[in-house]
Amino acid sequence: MAHDASSIEEELMAFLHLQEVDDSAFNAMALRLFKYQAQFNLPFQRFCQMRGKTPLTVTHWHDIPAVPINAFKDLDLTCTPTQNCERVFMTSGTTRGDIKGRHYHPSLLVYDTSMRLNFQQHLMQKLPKIRMGILFPTVDMMPNSSLAHYLNLSLKHFGTQDSSYFMGPSGLDTQGLSLALKEAQQTGEPIALMGASYSLVHAMDALNATGLNFKLPTSSWLFDTGGFKGQSREIEANSFYEQLSNTFGVPRSHCFNMYGMTELSTQLYDAGNNTTPSVKRGPHWLRTRVIDPISGQEMSQGERGILAHTDLANYNSVTTILTEDVGIATDEGFVLLGRAQGSQAKGCSLAVDEFLQAARI
Repeated sequence: MAHDASSIEEELMAFLHLQEVDDSAFNAMALRLFKYQAQFNLPFQRFCQMRGKTPLTVTHWHDIPAVPINAFKDLDLTCTPTQNCERVFMTSGTTRGDIKGRHYHPSLLVYDTSMRLNFQQHLMQKLPKIRMGILFPTVDMMPNSSLAHYLNLSLKHFGTQDSSYFMGPSGLDTQGLSLALKEAQQTGEPIALMGASYSLVHAMDALNATGLNFKLPTSSWLFDTGGFKGQSREIEANSFYEQLSNTFGVPRSHCFNMYGMTELSTQLYDAGNNTTPSVKRGPHWLRTRVIDPISGQEMSQGERGILAHTDLANYNSVTTILTEDVGIATDEGFVLLGRAQGSQAKGCSLAVDEFLQAARI
């Protein structure tokens, strides 16, 4: 059945720009999207029918079936035909070899708006713009990377004219990075260094090898996302932020971590890493629960479980995703504890099997 995603996009754009959203408004938008996805996303439709969860029976967003994140590697979870989508973001393929998850976007209007509003609120500290140093490949180098797109957006909308990339086809531009950091130190102009966690490890190692460390100006900040993915030496979180602080002369309160994934359209941030693990929080269009992966029941606050995110910016795929990340709910958000192991990992695998069995009928 043909459909036009533009009306859904318009509704979501208005929702994202709201200043305050109560439970009722969030629930209404979530159910609106559930009805849309249950009609046009056929694998999801079959899964919901098997679970007995339809727009006629689901009255609260908690009851929207959570799709295991690995399903994005096996199926095209999209309401709009893939050939009509403007962009597809793909995962790195580190967990299952060359098999990559695919997240299709009919347009990037909602994704980009979600990024800009959330980034401004959580990271810009009331500054309109800041000089940025990007320690990650460009969009041209990695056109299917959601992180490359995200960092390009941050530079485009929030970076000053002297912002630049320090990662190219030949790797890290250590000389260019050193000159930019020295200039910031001399002029007192704050700078934000942004990249994957392993990119910052490479930068620290390269600078330390030349005997360089810095005392960056007040209001400078460091930003990392993701794990090390075998791309650098592994560092325990507390030690990682301590080394960042010492190398760049930025307090740990200004070392920010972004929790995001290709399968989501919204990112979550902490408020600095004075202590680890830090509390992650999202905007009003994303909510996170901690659940048992087998029963789907929500865990009590303080109990470990698997993170399930309901991201309303995920209008074309599925709003609710069951991750393989372990966490604990707090009053402000959640604490990320690592990847699922043992019985929790088995529960995640069973959830994937159940989804694929239903979706392929």
